[in-house]
Amino acid sequence: MKKTAVLLFPLFSEYEISVALSILMQGNKPVVTVGMSKGPIKGEASLSCVADLTIDEINFNEIDSLLIPGCMDISTIMNEEKLIHFIKEIASENRVIASISSSPLLLAKAGVLKGKKFTVGLTEEFMIETGSFEMENLSKELVVRDGNLLTARGRGFIDFGVTFGHMLHLNFDKAWY
Repeated sequence: MKKTAVLLFPLFSEYEISVALSILMQGNKPVVTVGMSKGPIKGEASLSCVADLTIDEINFNEIDSLLIPGCMDISTIMNEEKLIHFIKEIASENRVIASISSSPLLLAKAGVLKGKKFTVGLTEEFMIETGSFEMENLSKELVVRDGNLLTARGRGFIDFGVTFGHMLHLNFDKAWY
């Protein structure tokens, strides 16, 4: 079975992917954590994690989906070219991509949101300043699915996780959440 890549970066939001991770576990879906570099990665709640692989080490043939948490300050990583290239590569094979809170900015910078409905946990002013978003496709919904793409605002993390599980056709007990 192919794996879900879970992207980790400094100040990632642990809670935003908690339900999605639990559903992946319930559904017996293999997961690989991926970081931009080796070494500990500290989340916004100070949880330290060490990614299984770096974005340079990933075997894209083993991946069928990507889970991207938001983070406290997306501006710290939004111009990381290696990260944007990694997301473009994942998206090039029509894989399932789930992005929550501020992280849809990374999708926009990678061109993944072109022509897609989306939601995001950023102010419209900041979105316009980045010049990366097609504002006419912005939805005010908490969770938005457009084909193989899932976006959500942070407080929609439960529905986000459940929808991600359904998109991957996993068997899990929704009553847990």
